[in-house]
Amino acid sequence: MSDFMPESATPAFTDLLPPEIINMISRLEFLARSAKEGTINGRHSSPHKGFSVEFAEHRQYVAGDDLRNLDWRVYGKSDRYYIKQFIEETNMRVTILLDASGSMAYSGEASSSLGGHERLSKYEYGRYLAAALTYLLIRQQDAVGLVTFAKSIKRYLRPTAKPSQVRAILEELSNTQPSEDTRCADTFHEIAERIPPRGLVIIISDLFDDAEAIKNALHHFRYKNHELVLFHLMAEEELTFPFEKFDDFRCLEVDGRKLNIDPSTIRASYLDRVREHLKAMELACGQMQADYVPINTKTGVAEALFTYFSQRKS
Repeated sequence: MSDFMPESATPAFTDLLPPEIINMISRLEFLARSAKEGTINGRHSSPHKGFSVEFAEHRQYVAGDDLRNLDWRVYGKSDRYYIKQFIEETNMRVTILLDASGSMAYSGEASSSLGGHERLSKYEYGRYLAAALTYLLIRQQDAVGLVTFAKSIKRYLRPTAKPSQVRAILEELSNTQPSEDTRCADTFHEIAERIPPRGLVIIISDLFDDAEAIKNALHHFRYKNHELVLFHLMAEEELTFPFEKFDDFRCLEVDGRKLNIDPSTIRASYLDRVREHLKAMELACGQMQADYVPINTKTGVAEALFTYFSQRKS
């Protein structure tokens, strides 16, 4: 980690990259599935034609073309001069969107632990994911930016491939606390208009918003030719609703709002709505060829990342 973090870095944010995460992601590689716009040579395919090692297509020779790229085999068959074009490799421009709304503060009894932190909240879990992905992508010379959001954008760090960006993003993740209500769809539309096209957008959220509105917002990213990865975080209790006692249920996004209910009277309808929402998100991502990654926060962060990269590679 010394290549990317100064020795004077404070533990407040270096804790977001514990040794078990560093050791695991150091063996991984994140390759784009579609052509990306970039500014330096790298490992991802660019939509622009250049002169690397991967053949793209032929075009007819014009005066001034480099004669070293003439395809003599084609000339022998057609008696015409054609130039071999190749796909340039480029770095990838990545924007990580981390939900920092009030609902992300929920942890639950079954949530996993990491780096000395017991029972991670969804936000804590999400920022470990964001930190790990940032470190991995910067190591492979990709440009990484960060957006934290709730009902609107809280903070936007523009993508850059500078090693110092790791510290900048980790500091922001450490300093941000979940609060306010969620407006995923509106925020996604705003971000889609602000960031350059043909990048990779990684969303980390519990997606507590209208499913159809979120679907439309995700299509906005695809319209801008972004590749999408959606980490959908949910706590075990949100997925199973195991509560038995008549009790107060407090809203984490609206101060003072709570309901005194008998869990048994709403369990069936609640679980139906959760399953419907999860299915809607999975179908929406499938339709636009986005990676949908549902994560139960009782699963360890390292295990969740390893599972995703294993599936992506295959």
